[in-house]
Amino acid sequence: MKLSRIVGVGLLLSARLAFGLESDSEQPIYIDSNNAVYDEKSQVSTYTGNVVATQGSIRIDADQLVVYLKDGAITKLVATGKPSRFKQLPAEGKDEMHGEGLINEFYPDKNLLIFMKNASVWQGDAKQSSEYIEYDTKNSLLKAGESNSDGKRVHSVIQPKTKKAQ
Repeated sequence: MKLSRIVGVGLLLSARLAFGLESDSEQPIYIDSNNAVYDEKSQVSTYTGNVVATQGSIRIDADQLVVYLKDGAITKLVATGKPSRFKQLPAEGKDEMHGEGLINEFYPDKNLLIFMKNASVWQGDAKQSSEYIEYDTKNSLLKAGESNSDGKRVHSVIQPKTKKAQ
């Protein structure tokens, strides 16, 4: 078993992410990477090199994943990559939700995902792209763009529903 898996499972087994299927938060978190470092004093785990983190239907792919803990519970995850990718199954029978960006932050206690720099979020045929996207997983609320975006635009694609043949 890789050191990163041992460290990740040992540190994060009781921690919960608040994203995805309701049963996802009851599943262990598995993290595979080329390298892992845990700083006990600062309660920060850093995983580097082809990082794959899974918990139930949730999957994060990144070049680096930094996990911030407080008293053994995850407070924030920061995934970076070219791009870093996230996917989840929000509910049975729903399309998977996908997101990517060069920097992605996840706040389990706030049910908040933030995708930054060349960010895109899509589910089924609907897609949002911007330099900054927030997704509230509890309320299914997506906000794209920033108030001080200096002329940067949000790009949205909404496909028409297909008509059923009669």
